[in-house]
Formats: sequence, C-alpha cells, structure tokens
Amino acid sequence: MKNTINTTQHTTDVLVIGSGAAGLSVALRLAHLGKITVLSKAEVTEGSTFYAQGGIAAVLDESDSVDSHVEDTLIAGAGLCDEKAVRYTVEHSREAIEWLIERGVMFSKEAEQYHLTREGGHSKRRIIHSDDATGKAVSTTLVSAVLNEPNIHILEHYIAVDMITSQKLGKTDNRCHGAYVLNLKKDRVETISARFVVLATGGASKVYLYTSNPDVASGDGIAMAWRAGCSVANLEFNQFHPTCLYHPQARSFLISEALRGEGAVLLRPNGERFMPEYDERAELAPRDIVARTIDHEIKKHGIECVYLDISHKDEDFIKSHFPTIYSRCLEFGLDITKDAIPVVPAAHYTCGGVRVDLNSRTDVDGLYAIGEVACTGLHGANRMASNSLLECLVFAQSAANDIESQWDPSQSPPELPPWDESQVTDSDEEVVLSHNWHELRQLMWDYVGIVRTDKRLQRALRRIELLKQEIHEYYSNFKVSNDLIELRNLVVVAELIIRCAMQRKESRGLHYTLDYPELADKAVDSSLKPPVQD
Repeated sequence: MKNTINTTQHTTDVLVIGSGAAGLSVALRLAHLGKITVLSKAEVTEGSTFYAQGGIAAVLDESDSVDSHVEDTLIAGAGLCDEKAVRYTVEHSREAIEWLIERGVMFSKEAEQYHLTREGGHSKRRIIHSDDATGKAVSTTLVSAVLNEPNIHILEHYIAVDMITSQKLGKTDNRCHGAYVLNLKKDRVETISARFVVLATGGASKVYLYTSNPDVASGDGIAMAWRAGCSVANLEFNQFHPTCLYHPQARSFLISEALRGEGAVLLRPNGERFMPEYDERAELAPRDIVARTIDHEIKKHGIECVYLDISHKDEDFIKSHFPTIYSRCLEFGLDITKDAIPVVPAAHYTCGGVRVDLNSRTDVDGLYAIGEVACTGLHGANRMASNSLLECLVFAQSAANDIESQWDPSQSPPELPPWDESQVTDSDEEVVLSHNWHELRQLMWDYVGIVRTDKRLQRALRRIELLKQEIHEYYSNFKVSNDLIELRNLVVVAELIIRCAMQRKESRGLHYTLDYPELADKAVDSSLKPPVQD
C-alpha cells in the first residue's frame, strides 16, 4: 500500500482520520487542492463500509420523491430528526450516487435498469445496491481511486492518539492543528501537523459485548473530539441490528435487512411467525422495533435465538440476490435456500455522535466530523436502513466544499511539539487492560443495552467511573498501545452514552426504558458539552 512518508514529524494540508466511505470520499474530493493524508488503523479497507451489505438509499426512481424519502426518514427517526439536515441529505442523494458511478462502482441491474430494493421504514424501493455486498463494492472502488491519486498519502496501521489544539498549546483560541498518532508497526508516537483535520473514524459499537462491527469501531473520533472541546449529542441511540447470525464461530456476521425486504420472515424455534403480533408492518417495521421484539421473545421464552426464514423463495433468486450471505452461511452448515437462519440482535450503529452543522463543522475550528462519528441530525432517534452510506457521501462533499472555500495556498501547517513519553515505562500489567476491556463491554451490554432502567444506568455509571480512573492511571504511567488507546476511548464513550441516556426521561426510538415507557410531549436532543479546560 502507498505510504511515502517515513518520519516522526509529518506535515499535510488535510489530515483525514479514517478510511471508510466518508474518509476516502472527502480525500478524493480535496485531492486537487493539495496534500491529503489518510490515516487507517488497519488495512485501508478494514472498516464498517467494507462490510455493509444492504445498500444506499437515494431518490432514483420516477415513482419516488424527495418528500417521500424525507417523510420516511422523519417517521423512522421518531420525531427527533433535524428536518433541515434530512432534506439536505436526501436532496443530494442522486448526486452522491452519480459520483460513485462515475468513480466506477458497479451497482446491480435488472434488464439494463438499476435494481432498487426496499428495506424497513421505506415506503418505496429506493435502495441501490451491489448484490448483498454494496460496502465492499464502494470501498474497493474508492480505495482504487485513492491509490491512483498522487496527492493522497495513506498511512496504514496508524491509530490517532489525540487531537492537537491551540488550547493544548497554551493559546486562547481553540483550533485543531493536527494529531498525535501511534505507528503500530514501529511502536512509536508521531506528530501530524495539518491545516484541516477530518474525523471519519466510524462509530462506537465495540463498547458492547456483541456487535456486528469490525474491531476498529471503538469510538476513537467521538472520544478525541470530546477531549478537544467538541459537544456530543444523542449518544443514547445505539442501533442494535435485529438479525446477526447466531453461531459460535460466526463472530456476529450480519444478516442484511434486505432479506426481510425480499420476504424473509422471523420465526420462533417452533416455526411460528411472531412479528405480526407486535407491529402491523411485521418484518418491515423499523429496526428498533424488530430488535426489541426479538429481545423480548428471547427473554420471554428462555430461548437462545430466533430464526429468519427465506427458504420459501426461489432457490436461484436467493443465490443471485444474496450470494455473500448464502456462501457465508454455507460455511457454517446452513443452506438458506432450505434452512432458517438462527439470529440474535447485536450492536450495529451509533446514531448520535459529535455535533456538526451542515458543513460538517464541529465546535473546534479546523476540525470536521463526517459519517458515523458525527451527529448531523439525519438519524434522530433511529437510523433508517441504508441512510448511513448516503450520509457519509453527502457530508463528505459538504466538508470538502467548506474546506475548499477557506483554502489559502500561502498558508502552511504549524510546527507542533513532539510527543513526550519521558515519564512513562513499558507496561508490566497487561492483564489490567484485558480485564477492564471485558468488564466495560459486559456491563454496557447488561445495563445499557436494548432495554434500560434508571437503576441499570446508575449502576453502569458507578462502574464506568471506577474503570475510567483505573485506565487514566494506567495511561499516565505506561507507554501507549493500540489496546490502551481504544480502551481509553471506549470508556469515555461509554460514560457519554450513559449520561445521554440519563437525560432522556422517555422511551423514544432506540432508547427504551422501563421507567419511562411513553413518549415525552416534546422531542429534544440530549446534548453534552465538555468541561472547560483549566
């Protein structure tokens, strides 16, 4: 992979932290202006984008309309969406898809027309896809385009440690000037100085014990932005995907919602269908309702999982529309053309995040956030299926446009101080990390999961505060590592999730609490601002 920089002090015009659809899109849109550096925690393809199966929601058919897509999104968002942000996103949806097609993404066609499918919450067929591996098609195409762009430099196997802001340098304003980053191959912290920084780090589902996300989804951007002085919002809304493959070796392999869009039904172990008993939309109800229903069924009947069945559809149809799911399930001895698929919910998407405006600007000058790390107002209390990749693309363009409007070729990135690790030593207590790691994710699953109560949240917060103190002491005394950085970030995000949840005295969208089962009279964002730094 291209990596032309070999120094502990880097300079760049724009630093993009994250290599998913959001990060690579903004890099490509800015490459004509100057030097762009993209930071990737693992291989450049290893992120949630690559694993996204379903597709991208967009207004592409004559029978569809912007108003219809906006209305569906507002309904799914349970009254908490920012209608201005929703309309902005949907109005730019066709343009975003055309941009991907121009880059070379091969979307599925039938009879020379793009095949559009339908997913939960959508009133129309508007999901453009590439079979059942849309994320892979988007990711590989964007990676290829980035590798052919001489102004884009990729740093693989690097993890950001923290933002470098003017306040941290002792100045009165608060602008982001770059970041400290850990070179995982050389085990050293390096400095990247940049005129603009874009956070595209994805979500925080790794804070939960069971997740459909790749290992890199550890909330890094949310935690770093918080420490840099950015406000966050609506982090209590964690989307649990209703249907992840339940198998000890599957590591929560996602079973796309598109199966339900094409007629798959949910069954109890005895073969009874149950969704129509809970919601008139049945399997096409929004994800929060489906996930909560499955969770209820599992607890009510004392079962380990429920079953998703599409075997009543034509065998060739299943194989042609869902080749990835078909082949993956076959590896575990499941033939989905004949067998029902055992499924359970798993943490899937972070609907809240770092507060941004329509230009993707955070509270800190020069720092932008796009994709799952950000809270744009699009998703509200519940993300509607396939709006997430669309958000990545649309807000990557808005960030790029805003950065370009400020571009001054005569400006240079500032000189920044090197990382100081003179007061730390190599760790001799790695067991502390592994223990705290497991405890954090277990307590979030048990106390801050699909169904919550005030008592569970209070218990979780007490334990998080103790963990936070232990991790801070560890961070202060030992050299940083990938696990330590991720754990430090996850404990911050866990606390923010809990504090947002404690603000919400109602059940709305993805936040369901037994203490407040009804909707409040007024829909209000939960919002947290960092304490003022001394």
